[in-house]
Amino acid sequence: MSPGPDNIYVLMQSISHGKNSGLATVSGLISGCLVHTTLVAFGVSALIKENDYLFIIIKLFGAAYLLYLAFKVFKSDGELQLHAGNIPKKGGFQLFKQGFLMNVLNPKVSLFFLALFPGFLFSDTLSEVTQFYVLGLLFMAVSLIIFSCIAILAGSISNYIKQHKHIGSYLKWLQIIVFVGIAVFILISKK
Repeated sequence: MSPGPDNIYVLMQSISHGKNSGLATVSGLISGCLVHTTLVAFGVSALIKENDYLFIIIKLFGAAYLLYLAFKVFKSDGELQLHAGNIPKKGGFQLFKQGFLMNVLNPKVSLFFLALFPGFLFSDTLSEVTQFYVLGLLFMAVSLIIFSCIAILAGSISNYIKQHKHIGSYLKWLQIIVFVGIAVFILISKK
């Protein structure tokens, strides 16, 4: 029932910097799913599932990246100036890259795909690789719709934030908590 870490991250980017920032993050997160689909289709995620050391290494890289992002937010001034021309935000490519790395460095996504997709293979004539890609693309389409709705709706809250400048420091700390929370979630998660 509660939103996942990716949903919360999209929500935070959209509230902090508007719907376009949220949508750039969404495109990165969704593109990362293509990597996980490929890993499942060609059996690499099965190797990750069976190799504890590889799983731990990927978890550590993912958590380290998120803690690095939390540190960067911590070092920022936390002041929001949302007037045209003064928006302190990352560019679209930076947000895309950040969302992509967040998704790719989360081994739980590959393991989720590995657990889910084999139960939904649907054809005796299509290759398993093709079927995995069809399922991956369907998952990506549904996620794109959900994440985009979150980004657009949360981005509309930015107008309220323009009128209440003190919210910037709260959002700064909320972003730090989200990054650290996702990092802890990845570190304590089991296969």
